Amino acid sequence: MKRFHVTTFGCQMNEHDSERMKGMLTSLGYSESEQRDEADLILFNTCSIRENADNKFISHLGEAKRLKAENPERIVGVGGCWAQSVKDEVFRRFPFVDVAFGPGQIHRLAEFLNSDQLSAQGYFEFEDFAGHLPDHRARQFQGWLQISQGCNCVCSYCIVPSTRGREQSRDPGELLLEAERLAADGVREITLLGQNVNSYGRDLPKETRIRFSDLLGMVDAVDGIDRVRYTSPHPKDMREEVIEAHATLPSLCEHIHLPLQSGSSPILKKMRRTYTRERYMDRVEMIREKVPDCAITTDIIVGFPGETETDFAQTLEVVEDVGYDSAFTFVYSPRRGTLAADMDDQIAHPVKVERMERLIEAVQRRAKERAQRFVGRSMEVLVEGPSRNDPTRIRGRTRHNKAVNFEGTAEAGQMVEVEISAATSQTLTGTERLLSGIGA
Repeated sequence: MKRFHVTTFGCQMNEHDSERMKGMLTSLGYSESEQRDEADLILFNTCSIRENADNKFISHLGEAKRLKAENPERIVGVGGCWAQSVKDEVFRRFPFVDVAFGPGQIHRLAEFLNSDQLSAQGYFEFEDFAGHLPDHRARQFQGWLQISQGCNCVCSYCIVPSTRGREQSRDPGELLLEAERLAADGVREITLLGQNVNSYGRDLPKETRIRFSDLLGMVDAVDGIDRVRYTSPHPKDMREEVIEAHATLPSLCEHIHLPLQSGSSPILKKMRRTYTRERYMDRVEMIREKVPDCAITTDIIVGFPGETETDFAQTLEVVEDVGYDSAFTFVYSPRRGTLAADMDDQIAHPVKVERMERLIEAVQRRAKERAQRFVGRSMEVLVEGPSRNDPTRIRGRTRHNKAVNFEGTAEAGQMVEVEISAATSQTLTGTERLLSGIGA
């Protein structure tokens, strides 16, 4: 039996795509190898959103080159957004690569592997959803549901529209069937995936067109699904009915990821985000009003071209006012083919680093303050397995998407009640409550 090894970089959509690659390869008779040097097929699912993802991937590719030299029969494949972004040069720059494919061409990997002659091939058209492929889930009780792919936004810093194409929504009937299949297969928590989930459905034919809030209701009604999450929404499309769904749908978790990127309206305009600071804060106010205990997380970019100290101070003000439960923070790095990469007023790297340090301090301080609201409460936790730092403890996640390390006897996939005794900016600590009826 031939063996494969997949290395994944980047976002949750890439994690989903890798699970589909693994499912497809398993259906072809391959088995997964934990070690790259023991694999007959080495695959990389790449990201091109940030410069450090590029650099990290290329260092891994160097090892693949060495392994290929040791065994020329070994196949090296590169998929994902980075492969799509350099499609015209990937084989010239890396001649040891056998196959390269974009996010919309994962299914072509099977065609390549089944061909009689394995010569270098590239597949880069936007043909199909990875969600149509078999899956090979990392955890049997958690599953991804790809509801759309691509993006119609034109953010000046983002390469996604050119690597994943225009926005396409999947048929709601098809999604409902997949959600039911996942539930029948033991999935308790489903995460809906798309580049901009809350614009879902706008491109569908009139006879099947529904709103994102309607889709949330459909998935919530599936028997066996205890938790529903989604990522990522866009603030410009965050409608009142979606926020109300968090207050009314039993399985929809009390967590909304609402990317800010900048707290300065002039910088948001340069970013082409199509909302202002005021519009963003209006959405936050609506969330706090309708779902008071909701966790809000975000993305923030530091050092975007033209960002002044005043602009950055406005970002810090939003961080203080919102009190995010956590934030993904990034130093701006130019991406090939984007408008922002050619802007004149690039920010010096030391300035970016200094601002990032101040931002992280504010985010973590406010997150720790927000987390104190859980201390003393009994929280529902979906168990994921042993704690990463202390194998004598158990790790799980609340509906608010907060990681919990706790003492107890629960098994992965069980739902338990945990008494929270302490909280940091990142995690909660507690003890399992021994109640009858709570468990798998």
